[in-house]
Amino acid sequence: MGAKVLMAGNEAAAEGAILAGCDAYFGYPITPQNEFTAYMARRMPELGRVFIQAESELAAINMVYGASAAGKRAMTSSSSPGVSLKQEGLSYIAGSELPAVVVNVQRGGPGLGNIGPSQGDYWQATRGGGHGDYRSIVLTPDSAQEMLDLTAMAFDLADRYRMAAIVLSDAYLGQMMEPVVLPTEPLPAPPPKPWALAGCAGRPPNTIRSLLLGDGELEQHNHKLFEKYRIVERDEARWEALAADDAVVVLVAYGICARVCREVVARARDQRLPLGLIRPITVWPFPKEALAIAAAGAARAFLVVEMSMGQMAQDVRLTLEGRREVALLGRPAFLPTVEEVLECATALLRGRRGGSGQ
Repeated sequence: MGAKVLMAGNEAAAEGAILAGCDAYFGYPITPQNEFTAYMARRMPELGRVFIQAESELAAINMVYGASAAGKRAMTSSSSPGVSLKQEGLSYIAGSELPAVVVNVQRGGPGLGNIGPSQGDYWQATRGGGHGDYRSIVLTPDSAQEMLDLTAMAFDLADRYRMAAIVLSDAYLGQMMEPVVLPTEPLPAPPPKPWALAGCAGRPPNTIRSLLLGDGELEQHNHKLFEKYRIVERDEARWEALAADDAVVVLVAYGICARVCREVVARARDQRLPLGLIRPITVWPFPKEALAIAAAGAARAFLVVEMSMGQMAQDVRLTLEGRREVALLGRPAFLPTVEEVLECATALLRGRRGGSGQ
């Protein structure tokens, strides 16, 4: 086991990026992710790497585009309003097939909202977010340890598929401090990038662009992108299942809500109540297989628990296609309590419709 250190989630994610070989970080301050930027401001220069506090979120994401096009591992981080400003750049990154990592420490909205935790950016992250027809890989940590681990993983996935990978966190996870075990072995080196704009002595020049004006060229490019996305959906869905094999009611939650639901399942099982949990670790690609397995077994109903008015619940319903009841406990910008979740789940077990925001 490697060294165990006490870290805030934002710092753990930043250290995960450093361990993964992040060459360049471009950011702009916003609460509640400022610890991430401050950590990178100290550590990146120590390592001889690039740290730039950009003049705006728009500048930061376009700096990521440039560094990535040159073959470097590049990233940015922000919180909900700031990530919204980055969406045009993310669309250009998708169209140009560039790897990039974005950490979003979600806060309440819409609008300026507040600086408390939320999960209201789910649709933005999983549906592309910017203009055009594209996807991003979306990883959802539920601890400081996973803030480190999944941020490091995001760089590998981004490079493997030449696309953006988003780490979808929230203010709770970003601010809370927990023990984090650092890896003992170096993480894998980045793969070769023969497509990068890294000089063309002795070979034809590379071209990276998202403007495709030839007859049928853009349609062909979109088909190529979606063939890649189909491979990602097939190979990269990740989840955790807890006591789901014999569960009559299955909770579905990600991030900080999954931590609440884990305690709910423990209490329910102590009372001999057949509850289980499916925690998506990727919300795109969504872990459809996990829900299908539960629905083919004992599960009679699913209770989606999230800090929004039912964004992930739509993916659960799309996956189950009406085969099982899907209820929602959605609290925008407020973390549901263990007691609330247990009450709703118990109502479903007794055949009463539970939850809110149906």
